Amino acid sequence: MSTPALIPMIQQLIAAPSVSSISPQWDQSNEQVIQHLADWCRSAGFQVEVVPIPGQQNKFNLIASAGRGPGGLVLSGHTDTVPYDQQRWQSDPFRLVERDNRLYGLGTSDMKAFFALVLEAVRELDLAQLKHPLTLLATADEESNMCGAQSLLDTNRRLGRYAVIGEPTGLKPVRMHKGITMEIIRLQGRSGHSSNPALGVNALEGMYRVIGNILAWRDELQARHNNPLFEVQVPTLNLGHIHGGDNPNRICASCELQIDLRPLPGMPLEALRNELTQRLEQLLDNSELTLEIITPFPGIPPMETAANSQIVQIAEQLTGHSAGSVAFGTEGPYLQQLGMETLILGPGDIDQAHQPNEFIGLERIQPMINLLQGLIRRFCL
Repeated sequence: MSTPALIPMIQQLIAAPSVSSISPQWDQSNEQVIQHLADWCRSAGFQVEVVPIPGQQNKFNLIASAGRGPGGLVLSGHTDTVPYDQQRWQSDPFRLVERDNRLYGLGTSDMKAFFALVLEAVRELDLAQLKHPLTLLATADEESNMCGAQSLLDTNRRLGRYAVIGEPTGLKPVRMHKGITMEIIRLQGRSGHSSNPALGVNALEGMYRVIGNILAWRDELQARHNNPLFEVQVPTLNLGHIHGGDNPNRICASCELQIDLRPLPGMPLEALRNELTQRLEQLLDNSELTLEIITPFPGIPPMETAANSQIVQIAEQLTGHSAGSVAFGTEGPYLQQLGMETLILGPGDIDQAHQPNEFIGLERIQPMINLLQGLIRRFCL
């Protein structure tokens, strides 16, 4: 069996549904995508491992490696996509369509096409000549719970010294991004007739105080932390959802607020959660309100790779662009924890990610292949 041509590879990857979502009605297995990649990597000469994700039904990582020795390069991506709005697509999201010098399909930019470009880049290379290992890493559920990347951490496995994640960056290298955490803040009071406030404990009034405290905290964080290399130079905190009470003539017994916090590199998530908890506990210490803070998912830490890292400098030479920053999160922090100096560099555009009629421009294909070949020659040959 030989590796298919480039466009048929992209077609088959797009045609294999692999939506990941925290909503069970949307969530799907990525097994079909992983199996395609496993077959093609074996044909290309890689040693292939398909690794089930512990505790997750029908979710898999793929580790395909060639060459031996120290160092080495990991080319990494996630196999899942976000859910889609069928009625807003002009064509079937799972059928690759070429139109206006673009390839349309769910996952073209973010980021299934990257895997096909990696395999195309190694097609003419003799993997037996590798002086340092080359690894293709394909993970599960980056778009939902990061279970694929997290399971790699649990194995504490060494995969390589350098890593490139093919997320959509428009062929420009990215060496840092913000983190993200979401927190749910719940206050429990006591209901009663609205004609007499002494009959209850108003959770909605308590949440008013909480919101004021959180906004003051946001101002403090933004005064303490600033990075001019980001488009939005300060950490952001968004009040995204609030719900409380059930009727105007009842004292509100419970209220819930959901926030989104995006810290800069150098702002650990756990330290921020502890700071928030301490502030709110102190604020409500003498009240009759019960405070509960829930973290619905572990969050994505911020990432920064040093400007003088070899992977950054080589990518800047190959692309002609200085390495920059993005606001979206990636699996980069997890690969860093595995000991890899990590860069984000891919052919798609973030403006296309998570959008109806997602596409990748045909003009991005060959330049990305050239970049990949340049990286492989520099770090593996």
